Amino acid sequence: MRIWLIRHGATAHSEAGRYQGSLDTPLSSGGRAALHPAGQTPRRVRVSPLLRARETARILFPEAEQIAVPGLEEMRFGAFEGRSAREMEDDAEYRAWVDGFCVGRCPGGEDREEFSARCCAAFERAVAQALDAGEEELFIVAHGGTQMAVLDRWGRPARSYYAWCARPGAGYVLDTAQWPEALRIVKEVDFTE
Repeated sequence: MRIWLIRHGATAHSEAGRYQGSLDTPLSSGGRAALHPAGQTPRRVRVSPLLRARETARILFPEAEQIAVPGLEEMRFGAFEGRSAREMEDDAEYRAWVDGFCVGRCPGGEDREEFSARCCAAFERAVAQALDAGEEELFIVAHGGTQMAVLDRWGRPARSYYAWCARPGAGYVLDTAQWPEALRIVKEVDFTE
């Protein structure tokens, strides 16, 4: 089976460098305009329940049924959501989080370990359901953080955690021949070009 793991398009928050996390932000007008249909016609596409992922899926795969997958949402950044790094440069809690390589718990949010565990469990369920249904391709539209969590665990050849985050509207096609041990990268895709 092939898995398409795609990041949502641009939003006003991403364009301004603001942490979105669990905020249910829509695509920006520029984000919508940059995306184009994927040229694939899946019957169904799994999506993060957040609006920006659902809107992206509707543009990329206009005929597909959307199936929301709880757990694929972006990392919950808590008190940092809606704010930019520049706005928080003097915030002691933010500085401590950044100085800890963004691994620890965000105030009122998640730490990277629990976020990754949540995303990977939701991803595993989606893969199992697709395999059980005999699907040849699985399409997932989610978030940059979702890509990082899933591919940090299974992506091959291995990369560092942050290197897995594709730009908005882009992602990866993965091969499941070595699943559940690994996912081989077949190619990178970008639906804004």
